[in-house]
Parts: sequence; C-alpha cells; structure tokens
Amino acid sequence: MALNYRLPFVTATAVEVVDLVKSYGSTTAVDGLSLTVETGSITAILGPNAAGKTTTIETCEGYRKPTSGSVRVLGLDPVTDHARLAPRVGVMLQTGGAWSAARAVEMLRYVASLHAHPLSVDALVERLGLGSCGRTPYRRLSGGEQQRLGLALSVIGRPELLFLDEPTAGLDPQARRGCWDLIGDLSAAGVTVVLSTHYMEEAERLASEVYIIDAGRVVTAGSPGDLMAAGAGGSMTFSAPRGLDTVDLAAALPPDCAVSEGPPGRYTVSGQVSPHTLSTLTRWCAEREVMPGQLSIEQHTLEDVFLALTGKELR
Repeated sequence: MALNYRLPFVTATAVEVVDLVKSYGSTTAVDGLSLTVETGSITAILGPNAAGKTTTIETCEGYRKPTSGSVRVLGLDPVTDHARLAPRVGVMLQTGGAWSAARAVEMLRYVASLHAHPLSVDALVERLGLGSCGRTPYRRLSGGEQQRLGLALSVIGRPELLFLDEPTAGLDPQARRGCWDLIGDLSAAGVTVVLSTHYMEEAERLASEVYIIDAGRVVTAGSPGDLMAAGAGGSMTFSAPRGLDTVDLAAALPPDCAVSEGPPGRYTVSGQVSPHTLSTLTRWCAEREVMPGQLSIEQHTLEDVFLALTGKELR
C-alpha cells in the first residue's frame, strides 16, 4: 500500500515534556520526567512494568492532566487544545479503542469517514492482513487482530504525530514485521512516531532516539547505537598459542580492557569493544607474529544496557 502523502515541516519539536509529575493520591507514577521528540523522528520509550510509560504517553495525548510540569504537543497544550490537536494526532491505546460489537472493517470505515483525507481503507486492510476478519465483531477478534485493527485506526486519518502504546504486543513475527514496515513508511512520509514497547529489537530497528525510564524518571537517552556503545561494553575472544603475555596485551589496549586466558590457548578481551580495540589487538598480535584464530566479537545489546541501568527484566 502506497501512503501517497508527505507532511509539511511545521516545527522542529513535535513533543516537549518538561519536569512532568503525575500523581494519584500518594502514588507518583511520573516523577519529574523530561523528554523531547523531534519532528519526523521515531522515538521509543522503554521501561519495566509500572515505570510510567503509559502514563507519560496518555498525558501527551491529553487523556491525563499533569500534576505539575508542562507538556506541549505540536506546539499546543494537549488538554486545553485537545480539539485542535485531535485531527492531527493518531493514537493507538494499549488496550481497547473500538466498540466491542462493531465489525472490524465497518469500524475502520466509520473512523475514516470522520477525517477529511483518510487513507484508503481497502489498501490498509490488505496491508495489515485484516481482510479475513473484516466482518468479525471486535470482541471476537484475536489479540493480534485487535492490535492490527488498533494500528489501522490510529493511522487512517493521516496523522502528523502518532502515539503507539506497545503496538506489536501479541503479534506473531510475520505480523510484527509487517507493522514495522508500515511504521517505517509512515516515518518516511514525515510522520513523527512515539512508541512504547517491550521488544528491544523493535526499538533497535525503528527508533532514532530511545528513552529508558524507571520509577517515573528518565535514566538515560540517546540513539540505540550510542546507548549500546556507551553501555556495558562487550568482549572479544580468540585462539592462539598458549602462554601469551596477557599483561603486556592489556597494557596495549584501552585502560578499561582486561585480558584473560582460559582454557589454555583461548583468550578473552573484555571491556569497551570498538574498532580501535580490535585494531590494537590485531597489531599487537602481528608484531609478535601471532595469528589470532576463531576471533569473535560480542557487543552488548540494548537489552544489556537496559538491565544494567534498571536491574529489571522488561516483562
């Protein structure tokens, strides 16, 4: 399905959250959180359960009023300017968003009729594989079908800004990749996307910026590549004759690297793995006429960074 639209550049910042606090009685769900989403970007918000992801997104959508702090969406207040923002913003809730008795395609056609220039319903149904369940009431759809319909409902009106709360939860790998392709096409058309997800691969593949939050606060932010490069490092292993001078090798490598041998003839370099580290290792070996064999490099993933910072499993 060709999207056949490109959005104009309106403002450099699509979403700006400054010192957001959202409390429910004595419970603070969001505690002084700040983030910025640039226009045209895909920004992922990661965090363990009850970290404040959904509360933050729903506050940006105008469904919750901040206890304190400020939120601006497309330059407007999402609560007081909700009527002006609604035609420009697409929202996919974590659950719900459709009438339980409405048939899937019937619901999609109705929502399309509320917009001045909607996407093609038939093309979107085909793109997201909703044709086989088009006449099925929403309450009888599988979890994955409900997710795909929710995504279709959020994009049918050609939004400038799209909020997606766990958009591919419960989808099989093929359907998940189909949704990723659609989100990528929307971004290429100029749509700004903010998504929360429990899938690290999703954040690594889609996002240009990642915010990791815990206990209602941002613990780190940056591109997936920068976060992984600045995270817990990695390791290199190689085989060579027994008894290499590991102390001398460690001295040649960057200061944060350690070298060990074990089992005999198998060496591990742990620390900040980088192209410079690799070139230093191979140069050290070449100067001693040592051929490193079975060289492998393992860099830590975004999930490793997440676990190191929060100490928690995503699920």
